[in-house]
Amino acid sequence: MTADRRLHMIILGMILLFTAVACQQQPTAIPTSPPATAATEVAPAIEPSPTAEPVPAYLNPTLPAAERVEDLLGRMTLAEKIGQMTLVEKNSILPTAVTDYFIGGILSGGGGYPHTGNTPEQWAEMVNSYQEAALGTPLAIPIIYGVDAVHGHNNLKNATIFPHNIGLGASRNPELVQQIGHITAIETRATGIPWNYAPVIAVPQDIRWGRTYEAYSENTALVSELGVAFMQGSQGEDLGAATAVLATPKHYIGDGGTVWGSSTTQDYMLDQGDMQVDEATLRALYLPPYEAAIDAGAQSIMVSFSSWNGTKMHGQQYLLMDVLKGELGFAGFLVSDWQGIDQITPNYYEAVVISVNAGVDMNMVPYDYLRFINTMLTAVENGDITEARIDDAVRRILTAKFNLGLFENPYADTTNIGLIGSAEHRALAREAVSQSLVLLQNETGTLPLSKDARIFVAGAFADDIGVQSGGWTIEWQGKPGNITEGTTILEAIGATATGEVQFNKFGRFDSFDPPADVGIVVLGELPYAEGWGDAADLSLSDSDVELIRRMGEQADKVVVILLSGRPLLITDALPLAEAWIAAWLPGTEGQGIADNLFGDHLFTGQLPYTWPASMEQLPLGAGDEPLFPFGYGLTTEN
Repeated sequence: MTADRRLHMIILGMILLFTAVACQQQPTAIPTSPPATAATEVAPAIEPSPTAEPVPAYLNPTLPAAERVEDLLGRMTLAEKIGQMTLVEKNSILPTAVTDYFIGGILSGGGGYPHTGNTPEQWAEMVNSYQEAALGTPLAIPIIYGVDAVHGHNNLKNATIFPHNIGLGASRNPELVQQIGHITAIETRATGIPWNYAPVIAVPQDIRWGRTYEAYSENTALVSELGVAFMQGSQGEDLGAATAVLATPKHYIGDGGTVWGSSTTQDYMLDQGDMQVDEATLRALYLPPYEAAIDAGAQSIMVSFSSWNGTKMHGQQYLLMDVLKGELGFAGFLVSDWQGIDQITPNYYEAVVISVNAGVDMNMVPYDYLRFINTMLTAVENGDITEARIDDAVRRILTAKFNLGLFENPYADTTNIGLIGSAEHRALAREAVSQSLVLLQNETGTLPLSKDARIFVAGAFADDIGVQSGGWTIEWQGKPGNITEGTTILEAIGATATGEVQFNKFGRFDSFDPPADVGIVVLGELPYAEGWGDAADLSLSDSDVELIRRMGEQADKVVVILLSGRPLLITDALPLAEAWIAAWLPGTEGQGIADNLFGDHLFTGQLPYTWPASMEQLPLGAGDEPLFPFGYGLTTEN
C-alpha cells in the first residue's frame, strides 16, 4: 500500500469514527423548539422504527431515574459534565452560550425578571428561550431554572405575596405553611420555573441580622417543623407535576449564628460572618432542621456564605461531605450561594478545587461562567479534581432533573397561569396575615375596634404596599411604593370601618374636631435584604416616637402597628399607646390586619423571637429579662 493510499485510509477511518460517535450522541426524543401551542403539551413517547437506532435508556421514561442517570452519564463528555455543574445568572448569558457550553442551570436573582416585562407570560417565554438552547446540545439535557420565591413568587409583579417567614413563625401553623408552599409552587411553576431557593431554615440568634425575617424563629424545633411543612407543600407527592417545584432548604449551616463584626463582605456586620461555636452547639442548635428536611425528601440544599470558626462553609469538607452527605445520607445536590466559592480564598483556582472537593455540586457562578468552566477543566487535567468527584456531582444534579420530569416536559407548563395572584390565593395570604399578627399590648380592651369608631390613621407606611411587603419583593432589596398589586393597611381599614376614617401621614389632624375615638399609627423599617439590613441599633426613630405622642393628643386611644423584619426596641415608647401590634412584613394582603383590628379574626400569634428590652440583650439570651419572652402573645375575644 502506497503512502498516499495509507494516508487516505487513515483519514477515511477517522471520518467514519467521528460520524459514529456523533450519531451516538444525537437523541431525538426531546423537541428542539417550544411547542407552537400551549406549553402544556407533553412530548409524545418515541416509537422507534425497525431500522432506527434503539432509543437511549436515558430517554425512556418508563425506566427508573437511577438507570436513566447512569446511561446518560456514560454518554457525556467532560465538558458536558462540567456544564451541568455551572449555574449562571440570566443577565450574564445568552441562550446561544447555553448551547455552546452545555450549561446546566440558569437563575434569576432578586429583581431578575425578564427584560421584556414582568408578566407571567414573559417569564415563561424567557425560561423557554434558555430551555430551547439547552435542548440544542447533542444530548439535549434540559436546564433547571431557579429563583428565590421566598414569600410567594416575589420577583413576579402581581403574584401573591405572603408574609415573610418571621410572620409564619408567629402563626405556629404548619398546615398553613404547607398550603403556602403549595400555592407558591403553583404560581412559580406556571411561569416555567421548577426550582425554588427556599425555605430558609436558619435559626437566628442575633436579630440585628438583616435576614432575620427570612427565618421562622430562634427556636430549632419550630424552624424544623415549619421548614419541612413549606418544603412538602412545595414538592408535593410528584415533583413532575405542574403544581410542584424543587425546594432548596438553606443556608447550610449556621447563618444567623454569626458573631457581630465578623463579616468581611462590604459593610456587613453579621451576614456572611463567622459562626464561632463548638460542634456540640452546631449539632444541637443548627443541624436538626437539615436532618428533618433530608428525612422529608430534600433533593437540593444551598450552602451558606458564613464560616464556622474561621473556615468558609463552601470549603467545609467535614460538614458538607462527611456530615451532610455521609452521616445524614443526603443524596441530593449541593448548590453554592451567589459567588460563594469565590470567598474561600483570593486564588480562584484554589477556591474551585477546595469547594468542589468539599462537596459543592453546582456552582452559582453567577457571572463569569467561562472562567469557572476553564478552571474546572484545568483542575481535572492537573489531577486536583477527579472525574469520579465530577460524576458524583453530575449524578446528583441529573437525578433531580429526571425527578422533576424535565426530560419529558422541558418547557413551561402554563396550565395554572390564570391562578397567579388569584382571589383564592390571596384569600390564603390574607388568612396568613391574620394568623401572623402578635398582640403585644392591649390596655383597657382597646382591641378589637368598633367598626363605627371615628379613626385617624398616621404614618407613611400605612399606605405603602412596598414597605409592608419588605425585601425580596419585585426587587432584591424591595422598594417602597405601589410596586405590585395588593391592599394596603389604610385601604383595608377604609374598606372595613363604617365610621369616619381620616389619614395624614404626619399625624396632623388639627382641623378635625372632636378628637378621634382611635388613632392608628403605622411605623417600622424600610425594606432591606441580606447584609444591607444588618443594624447596630433597632430603636425607633425620634420622629416615630413623636408621631405616636402627637396622635395621643388627638385621639382617645392609640394603636401602633409595627411593620418590621424583627423585633424593634419599643420599651420607652410602650406607655404612649394603649395597643401595640407586631405585624412583621405581611405582604400584599393588608386586609388581614383589618380583620384582626375590628374583631373579624382573633389575635392568636405568638412571638417567634424573644423581644429585647434593650440592645444589651443581643445576641438573644444576653442581659436581663426581655420586654416580651419567646412565645408571648395576647389574645382577643369578640
